[in-house]
Amino acid sequence: MKLEYSFDTTIRVRYGETDQMGYCYYGNYAQYFEVGRVETLRSLGLSYRAMEESGIMLPVSRYEVDFLAAAFYDDLLNISTRIVSLVGSRITFEYQAIRDGIVIATGKTILVFVDKQTKRPIRPPRNFVELMNDFEIK
Repeated sequence: MKLEYSFDTTIRVRYGETDQMGYCYYGNYAQYFEVGRVETLRSLGLSYRAMEESGIMLPVSRYEVDFLAAAFYDDLLNISTRIVSLVGSRITFEYQAIRDGIVIATGKTILVFVDKQTKRPIRPPRNFVELMNDFEIK
């Protein structure tokens, strides 16, 4: 199902996240997008902790990022996260890292609902699907 739900999170680039040139190290964007994803689910009343405690994990199976401009120490970044699809055991998130109204990076992750014991893909929990139905694009 195609979905449209978005949530924004603010992150400040810390000194330790920059390289010798003063640029935000590119590897940090995966963590910034993870914060956006976790907070987006939390905004819906869902948490990774609760899912893991119920025996469900959500590992990333695909990660993409495009860098359009740099971020620097102390920059305030808005991480805009959208849930865009839920198909079978896969959920897709898209991201924008925005500094001063300018998109500096875009990204996408695909995560898979996995049974914690068997490590095999499973369907999302019924309550999760029912919640996502509210954001289905028809």
